Amino acid sequence: MKLTIALTFGACFAAGAAWAAEKPAPAPNGIELPAYYKNWRVIGVSHRQDKESLRVIVGNDTAVDAARTGNTHPWPDGSILGKLAWKDQTHPNWPAATVPGEFVHAEFMIKDSAKYAKTGGWGFARWLGMEQKPYGQDASFVQECLACHDQVKDNDSVFTHPAPLP
Repeated sequence: MKLTIALTFGACFAAGAAWAAEKPAPAPNGIELPAYYKNWRVIGVSHRQDKESLRVIVGNDTAVDAARTGNTHPWPDGSILGKLAWKDQTHPNWPAATVPGEFVHAEFMIKDSAKYAKTGGWGFARWLGMEQKPYGQDASFVQECLACHDQVKDNDSVFTHPAPLP
């Protein structure tokens, strides 16, 4: 019995240590890559012609609930939006179809009106490529995010339009 407990504990510890070793570093502003974002539900999709990339916009439960009920002006605190981007690729057996190619990055916007008051209530972070390397040399990278998102300030600084569902 003691051996079984010790082996079980050891296996759990090893799995936890492996996960911690693979966990990407936080963004330069301290934001951690959201856990389980790969299991979040889709809020919308987009295609950037200028970047030749496909993007899937996902959200945590707070963001998805807000999107489904139209409660996005402003998005509620606790919402996390993720944008997963892939380079365009032509389907090998169907040339008219564009499919995801190389994974480009995962970007996140975290809504916390108090914590991120200086950046419109949003925290920004990005991880590059399959290795999920944090983007930016220091926390000032957020100024790049703000410069772009300022174009949609009237939409709570969010470009995404939730995809309508029946």
